[in-house]
Amino acid sequence: MRALIRRLVETNSPSGNEETIRALIQAEIEPLVDDLRIDPLGSLVGWKKSTKSDKRIILAAHMDEIGIMATYIDEKGYVRFTGIGGIRTLTCVGSRVIFANGTTGVIGMEEKSVRGRSAPSMNQLFIDVGATSNDDCPVGVGDAAAFVRPLVTQGTRLISKAMDDRIGCAVLIETLRQLDQAPHDVYFVFSVQEETSLSGARTSAYTIDPDMAIAVDVTDTGDTPECYPMAVNLGHGPAIKVQDGGMIAHPAVRELMIESAKKTSIPYQLEILTGGTTDAAAMQLVRAGVPAGCLSIPCRYVHTPSEMVDENDVLNGIRLLLAVLKQG
Repeated sequence: MRALIRRLVETNSPSGNEETIRALIQAEIEPLVDDLRIDPLGSLVGWKKSTKSDKRIILAAHMDEIGIMATYIDEKGYVRFTGIGGIRTLTCVGSRVIFANGTTGVIGMEEKSVRGRSAPSMNQLFIDVGATSNDDCPVGVGDAAAFVRPLVTQGTRLISKAMDDRIGCAVLIETLRQLDQAPHDVYFVFSVQEETSLSGARTSAYTIDPDMAIAVDVTDTGDTPECYPMAVNLGHGPAIKVQDGGMIAHPAVRELMIESAKKTSIPYQLEILTGGTTDAAAMQLVRAGVPAGCLSIPCRYVHTPSEMVDENDVLNGIRLLLAVLKQG
């Protein structure tokens, strides 16, 4: 499975530019599903049909990742930019980014104007692509780029950019591989634009009109020095969402996941995230409303170029989804 994770996280597809990662995922799941489609916004939907039940369940993970977009090129060829999704400027300086045309740049900052501050503002950062003027800059306004970080493994810890949410995509793909017979109609949704608008999952769920929806995403942890207190730790099992900044998980979906974990002796944690949300918040509001919840993979350093997860949490997340599908 590590080989799959490596391919997913090292593919560059920031929000709104998911074509490359979608092609990779499509090749992985096409032999495993009964039907496959790309919806109008670009989300990939694989359908595993059941002969026993017409209940429709969505499992959703977003394909996109955070990134940057060029907004202005100055006379010396330096690129000013804005974030695609939530960018932490403190972790940007010195990072490399790569544009769709292969151009690599280094993020720098205006040192004199930042001196004495704990973190630069976005308008004090720039990208150096090695150009000497506006005319020879290989990047234009509106071009998007992703951060450059290869996957590193240290024991059970996996470190890379784009764990948010390629690790969720990996969980869905492996769940699909292990799902011999679907007890219900299961729709595997690999959504676009979660980092910016949640729009991909919203429109996919509207079309499917599910009886239940579960997003698979990452969440913060509370186990690093002097961090904000949170009852989620790396390596202690996948987290079952209770509430986040955009939704309260449906009690029936939450309890289904808890009971499934207990019956199969899968370690789990309960997650309350005070800021941020997932595709579940969008899916629960389509049509007349959808019972929705979220299975979260604990992740340190979320929305930085070096996000860290524990492989055991990932594997137990797969086990839990399979248990839920058998019960749900």
